[in-house]
Amino acid sequence: MLKPRNTGPMLAMALAGSLLASVCMPALAQQTQDARREAARVPPRPGMMPHAGRMFPGSSLSGVPGFALPSVHTQQAYAPDGTFTARWTRADALQIKAHSSTSVPAGQNSLPAQLIMPDIPADFPSINPDVWVWDTWTLIDKHANQYSYNGWEVIFCLTADKNAGYGFDDRHTHARIGYFYRRAGVPASRRPANGGWIYGGLIIPEGAQEQVFAGTTYTITAEWSGSMRLLNTNGNDVSLFYTDMAFNRNAAGEDITPSQAVITQSLGKIHADFNHVWFTGFTTHTALLRPDGVLYQNGAQNPYYNFRDPFTFEDPKHPGTNYMVFEGNTAGQRETPRCTDADLGYRPNDPQAETLQQVLDSGAYYQMAAIGLARATDSSLSKWTFLSPLITANCVNDQTERPQMYIDNGKYYIFTISHRTTFAAGVDGPDGVYGFVGNGIRSDFQPMNYGSGLVLGNPTDLNTPAGTDYDPDPQQNPRAFQSYSHYVMPGGLVESFIDTIETRRGGTLAPTVKVRIGGAASAVDTHYGNGGLGGYGDIPANRVDINILAFIADLASQNAQVGRNVTGQINAFLNSGH
Repeated sequence: MLKPRNTGPMLAMALAGSLLASVCMPALAQQTQDARREAARVPPRPGMMPHAGRMFPGSSLSGVPGFALPSVHTQQAYAPDGTFTARWTRADALQIKAHSSTSVPAGQNSLPAQLIMPDIPADFPSINPDVWVWDTWTLIDKHANQYSYNGWEVIFCLTADKNAGYGFDDRHTHARIGYFYRRAGVPASRRPANGGWIYGGLIIPEGAQEQVFAGTTYTITAEWSGSMRLLNTNGNDVSLFYTDMAFNRNAAGEDITPSQAVITQSLGKIHADFNHVWFTGFTTHTALLRPDGVLYQNGAQNPYYNFRDPFTFEDPKHPGTNYMVFEGNTAGQRETPRCTDADLGYRPNDPQAETLQQVLDSGAYYQMAAIGLARATDSSLSKWTFLSPLITANCVNDQTERPQMYIDNGKYYIFTISHRTTFAAGVDGPDGVYGFVGNGIRSDFQPMNYGSGLVLGNPTDLNTPAGTDYDPDPQQNPRAFQSYSHYVMPGGLVESFIDTIETRRGGTLAPTVKVRIGGAASAVDTHYGNGGLGGYGDIPANRVDINILAFIADLASQNAQVGRNVTGQINAFLNSGH
């Protein structure tokens, strides 16, 4: 390895200047353009965010005739280690249907335009010809800032081999965490249509994740979603938090025993030279959390339980303490009705309220989603303890996937994603993003937008059955399943993947959109990109990690393998105009 003292101070200064120029200047220019665009906005109108005003008409909690009023939520903060759990109630979720038009032609969008993702064209490009891509996340620090590393933006995706002989809908049991990279600071207008992402390969060495399931019976393993934490924002140590999955299935693909889901950590390092990004490590995998059956449902209680998608962060109000949010289900036997009047959330004497018995008789008690919370008990983030759930959706929904904590202007937002098909009987809503706001990590979270929770849905006609993404109802909006697995990034940018558009299957990155967030309301920014659609996979870093010494060491190690001269490579880079 090339020692730093042998490189010379002038070389390091030149390399640092070049890297900073290539990364920071385009990003600063883009920020200046964004500021000018914001200043030039036209006066507020429905469909865009007013300055210092209400988000859009109809954002009050006064309710809609013929529907029950939403539940009352104070947004009050409680101790993170406390037992208070907020509820996304039926009274809340019914506001989605309350604000859906009953008069649109079949197959149109019946939901408020301010809360709906614009139509994605059916001729979308593919990010890569060899792998399907779906759940995607970024390289983040403890405050969810997104980092480029030594001049490269990096994303992590669930991937599956397109050429392995199985179909797109069978991808989940074959999922592996892959990564893509591209030059940082290049605006979307100067990138290829597919975002310009270069596939780097898999993060975890083949079979390494299986160590977590030693001593158990399984037939196949998979790697499901999580997050990638940059442990030192001036270094290259990273921690992967992900969901390690093991399935025990027969030849027909049926479960012999319930799947095993383990929230897991693996450590590695990120590397980069002038030409590419690569990773080392991820050979040791530490089981962090398994569902306990006390706070979070496990496979013995429900073979269809959910336990996945870890997202870690540090709370500014509790410096030095790290927390994790994740998807779970309320503990208890699946067949046993456990919903209460509090889960329904109706106000006293509301004439539109359902009775608890009516809800239980509908079978809604099978839907018991929860957003879980855990706290790290050591500095290496390798030991965690469960805390009480932050939000439950009992008798409302069965999936609150990929939750994340988004802190802005003193407000704590939880964003999660869910499907139309996972809502409980009597409740309806589109595939998309749902959001809740409070005054701390643990709050009486208020569902955003009319008290409904809907933040960014696919264009959907709630008057028409949904079908499924692989078999949609012919009368349904052809973009009801256009995108999923949305991830809210700094500044309200939202990335997702394309699922199905006009019967064309995706498995590729969707256009980025932007959501304006203010208090308990939000609206799609139709001035972002082209009518609200940004570039495909436009996932920009808002912070930079410049690690000169590691860069020189990585450059030396790569060039030594092929016998190239490091100084010559640096000179070529400096003379190339990057």
